[in-house]
Amino acid sequence: MAVESQPLVSVVTPVYNGEKYLAQCIESVVAQTYENWEYVIVNNCSTDGSLEIIQRYAGQDPRIRICNNDEFLSQMQNWNRAMRQISPASKYCKVVHADDWLFPDCLSQMVALAEAHPSVGIVSAYRLDENRVNLDGLPYPSTVTPGREIGRAVLRGGLHLFGSPTSLLVRSDLVREREKFYDESAVGADTQVCFDLLHRSDFGFVHQVLTYTRRHNESVTSLTHRFNIRRVGRLVRLLEYGPTYLDRQEYERRLARVLDGHYNFLARSVLELREKAFWDYHRGVLRDLGYPMSLVKLIKALLWRLLNLRDAANAVKRGLKRRRGYDLGEQEGVLSAILTQENDEL
Repeated sequence: MAVESQPLVSVVTPVYNGEKYLAQCIESVVAQTYENWEYVIVNNCSTDGSLEIIQRYAGQDPRIRICNNDEFLSQMQNWNRAMRQISPASKYCKVVHADDWLFPDCLSQMVALAEAHPSVGIVSAYRLDENRVNLDGLPYPSTVTPGREIGRAVLRGGLHLFGSPTSLLVRSDLVREREKFYDESAVGADTQVCFDLLHRSDFGFVHQVLTYTRRHNESVTSLTHRFNIRRVGRLVRLLEYGPTYLDRQEYERRLARVLDGHYNFLARSVLELREKAFWDYHRGVLRDLGYPMSLVKLIKALLWRLLNLRDAANAVKRGLKRRRGYDLGEQEGVLSAILTQENDEL
């Protein structure tokens, strides 16, 4: 059991109807070679067999603690509630989502690095993302990098190191000092918080595959792909953190490039016959960010797209295929959504 000389690690899993993979997730925590952990599982009013699974494992290991929500919370609200349940004695916090798992040496390797380098606020590692390894890019054996350098490299588009919350170990004092660890209104809140923390702490990296991420959450994943929310998140983070991590010229160049890339994506979306809801979303987001969608820029990007007839034809084919999966009623008004003018801007 726990070795008291080791710092306590709070492992956290927020759960809503996760019975399909939950047992595998819990077993990966119980199997850790690092033993001084508590495991807080927050059940968000699950209606499947999740609670029974949690109770079975909690009855076998006293380090597992169950927290049942009295009322159903949104995903981000439940994530924040889970982070607030960590022990006051814990030194590190490790999230593992109910459909992910940890490899046996995950905690021992991440904690060892953090213990050796007190300036480190976040520890990451390679991960198995379904069937491929990613979160690579840092040269071996770089184990500690100043947080500002990591933030700068990520914003410039050169590195992908954060992954999902399952990929990271965070110092518990950094969790406790935030009333809400994740900004519940933010696009990509789990990535945003990394930029907040790295502004004043270093980044640790273990050059081993330590976590597994499953991409099976159909409701979230389909919406993310349907509207390409990750692309929006990239722009949001650049606008918010670019002035902090990049110098003025770097920021302006990067912003121009990201905006050009966004219009290239939108031009492809025209050819793919995206539905009205898609255009309403992107038009609203860009307007709220202070960069209303420009019809001139969209047409220019579309003309460049049309120069490659094969790519344009393939985009139209993808659009026709995608439309079969949506309610045809949603397709009405697509052109009007694209062409609606607001002060000569979309």
